Amino acid sequence: MSNNSIWGRKRARRALVQAVYQWQMTGASATEVIGEFAGTEALKKADVEFFTESLRRVLRSHTELDAHFAPLLDRKVMELNKVELALLRLGTDELANRIEVPFKVVIDEYVELAKTFGAEESHKYINGVLDKLSNTLRPLETATR
Repeated sequence: MSNNSIWGRKRARRALVQAVYQWQMTGASATEVIGEFAGTEALKKADVEFFTESLRRVLRSHTELDAHFAPLLDRKVMELNKVELALLRLGTDELANRIEVPFKVVIDEYVELAKTFGAEESHKYINGVLDKLSNTLRPLETATR
C-alpha cells in the first residue's frame, strides 16, 4: 500500500533515516533492511515505493553520494556521526536523483529530520552542506534564488 502524498513522503524520509542508520551500523543488505521495516509502524501511511527505491539507491551508490558532499565537509566522511552521515547520504540522493522535488524542500526536510534525530546543532551543519551541494547538483534551479 503506497501513500505518495506529501505526508507519505515525510513518513518515508523519517523511516529512511532510521533504515540507512541501521544499515550503516549492521551492514545488512537492502533486502534485509526493507524486510525489517515492512509492515512496521515506521512505514504506516508512508510512501513505501519512495522508501524502497531511495533505500536501494542509497545503499547501492553510497560511495558516489559521499564523493558529492565530501569536499564540503570540515572533516572526513567517516568522522561524521552516523545520523549526520545518513542524513547527508539521503539528502544528496534526493538532490541528485529526485529532480521533481524542489531543492528547498529537500533541504528543509533533512534539516527537520536532523532536528529530530541529530545532535543539538547538527541541523545547521546539514543545512550548510546540502545548501552548498544544491548549487552543484541543481545549478539551474538554484540560480533563480
